Amino acid sequence: MRAVIVAAFVAFALTMALTPLAAKLFRRLKAGQPIRTDGPQTHLAKSGTPTMGGVVFIVTTVLAYICGHLVLMALPEIEAGVEFHRPTGFTATGIVIIGLFVACGFVGFLDDWRKIRKKHSGGISGRAKILGLTIAAIIFGSIGVFYTGSIGETVATPYISFTSDIDWIPVTNVGMVLLIVLIVNATANGVNLTDGLDGLATGASMMAFLAYLIIGFWQYRHWCGGAGENLSPNICYDVRDPLEIALIAGAAAGAMFGFLWWNTSPAQIFMGDSGALGLGGLIAGLAVASKTILLLPIIGALFVIITFSVMIQITSFKLTGRRVFRMAPLQHHFELAGWSEVNIVVRFWIIAGIGVGIALGFFFADFLRMAG
Repeated sequence: MRAVIVAAFVAFALTMALTPLAAKLFRRLKAGQPIRTDGPQTHLAKSGTPTMGGVVFIVTTVLAYICGHLVLMALPEIEAGVEFHRPTGFTATGIVIIGLFVACGFVGFLDDWRKIRKKHSGGISGRAKILGLTIAAIIFGSIGVFYTGSIGETVATPYISFTSDIDWIPVTNVGMVLLIVLIVNATANGVNLTDGLDGLATGASMMAFLAYLIIGFWQYRHWCGGAGENLSPNICYDVRDPLEIALIAGAAAGAMFGFLWWNTSPAQIFMGDSGALGLGGLIAGLAVASKTILLLPIIGALFVIITFSVMIQITSFKLTGRRVFRMAPLQHHFELAGWSEVNIVVRFWIIAGIGVGIALGFFFADFLRMAG
């Protein structure tokens, strides 16, 4: 747990310190966010606010993850008389999760860079964005499914999972890679659609990372390959590197805390697609590695709701020529209805928190069921 705490603190401190410096640098480089003219008119005042803030918390999360491993190498293998088989070096789980994070963030960076160069909110095409996310998901999904390493265990298994693998729902290895492609694209775009108001996606993502921090650490304490190896197979988790999951989630949560200080209304910097797509890839990687795939839509309930609002709007307009909402994504509907930006963000955070609470309730209820 000490390594997780150190990683979270390092990520928080670095992001707090570096974000305002990055904002000043991006402002000098004229890396301002182009604002859509067809959106809420109140957003026009945000024109020129520095974007690409996601680059900062991607870098700080990776650095904090490395610091966490340095702590692991310094810690003894015995804690309170219990032996823990900790991965002191970098693992396949870390490569998959961090790799997805950085690769998806790079796709977003290309989109942000094009927006800045062209002085237009369009960025790269939707197809190019999906292609980039798909390539990243195939590369790291294949590593997760096929690479076993020296311990002979893969990060992902050919089964659908909820709080653990559901053995009677096999999808084959190739099918799992395709499923990872779907999960990464859906989650990355869900976070991207949510990133429309100051602090909204940052706060919601932070809650998701805290959920995976709790899940990862609980799995580590009841890990079939660690302290839980003497427990019944029914109440230990067969996850490849659960401490790695907790470590990365803790680092990401700390980075989100630090970034939120500068990103909350009125935002001094936006995360941009660099941040939104990167966060989506990271959340997807954590879900796959922790074997909580079907739990992900509950943890990311806000992302799901906002994504469905866009799908409903498009479908309704194409079929009937009418719009269900004043504007999609959903947060802009409430803006046009007269809600203040801060009210929308706080209330949507409550929805995100409810989703996380329900998901953790399912997770621990299933553990109690197995233990009973």
